[in-house]
Amino acid sequence: MILENAEDRRVRSRARARAAKRAREQRRTERPTTVGDPDFAGPIVELADVTRLFPGPPAVQALRGVDLVLERGDFLAIVGPSGSGKSTMLNTLGLLDRPSSGAFRFEGIDTSELTEDERAALRGRALGFVFQSFHLMPTRSVLENVMLATVYAGVDPNDRERLAREALDRVGLAHRVGFSPATLSGGERQRVAVARAVSTSPRLLLADEPTGNLDRENSEAVLRLFSELGADGLTIVMITHDSAVADAARRRVRISDGRLSELA
Repeated sequence: MILENAEDRRVRSRARARAAKRAREQRRTERPTTVGDPDFAGPIVELADVTRLFPGPPAVQALRGVDLVLERGDFLAIVGPSGSGKSTMLNTLGLLDRPSSGAFRFEGIDTSELTEDERAALRGRALGFVFQSFHLMPTRSVLENVMLATVYAGVDPNDRERLAREALDRVGLAHRVGFSPATLSGGERQRVAVARAVSTSPRLLLADEPTGNLDRENSEAVLRLFSELGADGLTIVMITHDSAVADAARRRVRISDGRLSELA
């Protein structure tokens, strides 16, 4: 009888393990799509009491109780000096870093519940990035540089070139598709970077000091492009230390010592 009970317990344990596995798989299939939902009716981004602590010594509190709501089509500038928490905000919004506490929802998805692979999938299909230093590959043509984003996003190979060409046409560089990035001006290279970022039709564009390496004329051209993209419904968050650049956005917040405050 004792051996029978032990065997029964083993059978029940295996059955429970199988049931738990099926339940996990069922929850995964019922979870909102990990590439987001462009038809989600609520805010595209919600941060609630988000903190980010980097252990020391000395420990650094990069974000402190951040609350932020972004509606679809917002064009937000986050202004602040070096060391204020701007980069941590960008990394958090870009799913490159996880909050130490608080909630971050993207199109209704609680990002804390996502695995790293799911975060990468969401980042690849729903987010676009533009950086100060362009990050173009010098050995690839303009067209190939833009197509790389569609590769990483898992776009059907049959659609990649078409989408890249459409994005380049959108930023006024259809005539430069075969050029090397080294032959372009700074403003043109940044427009290629914008084309790369929007080629996958992201819902959120994150721009990190996008005019930092540009002269005034090219800076104004890039900011006009952002305004046009925003008018078309793209949600944009721009990180900058320059209040004049921030004035191009429809909404501005200041970050200081890891805290956000709205600007008029």
